[in-house]
Amino acid sequence: MDHLVSRGHTVRVSDLYAMGWKAVLDADDFPALDNNKRLSIGQASGKAYATGTQTPDVEGQQADLLWADAVIFQFPLWWFSMPAILKGWVDRVYAFGFGYGVGEHSETHWGDRYGEGILQGKRAMLVVTMGGWESHYSERGVNGPIQDLLFPINHGILHYPGFDVMQPFLLYKVHSMDEESFSHNCEELGKRLDNLWTDQPIAYRKQNGGDYEIPALTLKPGLEKQGLDCDLKSGFRLHQMP
Repeated sequence: MDHLVSRGHTVRVSDLYAMGWKAVLDADDFPALDNNKRLSIGQASGKAYATGTQTPDVEGQQADLLWADAVIFQFPLWWFSMPAILKGWVDRVYAFGFGYGVGEHSETHWGDRYGEGILQGKRAMLVVTMGGWESHYSERGVNGPIQDLLFPINHGILHYPGFDVMQPFLLYKVHSMDEESFSHNCEELGKRLDNLWTDQPIAYRKQNGGDYEIPALTLKPGLEKQGLDCDLKSGFRLHQMP
């Protein structure tokens, strides 16, 4: 935050633990809901968003997302994903009509998502801390490739509502980081922040960009990455352009 402010940027911070963020999406998120009826999350969420009857904490976070040019999500990798409180932030803030359920379906268009949507044109980057070694998260590492572990977040949570997703900034073995390593990592993070608006984002394919069969939403034949050491027929990396 200090680095960005020193470069002339305005920064808003959402510290979920300090905020006492409510992580569970339930009927309390919809104050205008008739409690005598069965809760349908999508229906209730869409109605609350459309009628301005969401809870103030959710409305505030949505307003911050609309205000921001770029959003940085910083968290420790916890059981191969984000901590529950941050997943709960996604569950509640990505309301129907805001994070999903946006746009119309047609024979050539399947809603505004995966590169389109309300957050289109904004940038997002993960800053992820880990206790394990970098080799543990390599292509042959026991934990699996880190880019595969983060795909559900980068592609599913960030690219889905329209973000241009930057390569994550990854920190390994943080529990044993000494002062020299800390200073080096701060310097490297500063470079990433300085280039946040000029570096190229991950080249995820847009859902409605012509690469997918609609309505099946499967990648069209012949678009697989191919090369001397790469012949991908399935998997996450199919959804990145060569």
